Amino acid sequence: MRGLEKVARPEGSSPAAANVPAMYRKLSERQPALDEQIVHIRGLVFIRMLLAGRGATPAELAECDHVIAGCRRELAELAVRSGARASAAA
Repeated sequence: MRGLEKVARPEGSSPAAANVPAMYRKLSERQPALDEQIVHIRGLVFIRMLLAGRGATPAELAECDHVIAGCRRELAELAVRSGARASAAA
């Protein structure tokens, strides 16, 4: 691209990450458990949507809702623990 200089950055990082202060990069890199839980919840929501579209019973959908709610609670607890560790490290 014309007029854009190539920015030296660590291997595997995005151009946007080059502009983020190191403190924020470190905090975001330490949260793979949160990312995994979010992906898991998205998958569960997708499966529930498929089941609903294929005529699942209200009891089956309620069971899916119960599992999703439990995973969301777990995500909230992970986020609180992760935030507490980040505060303690700062």
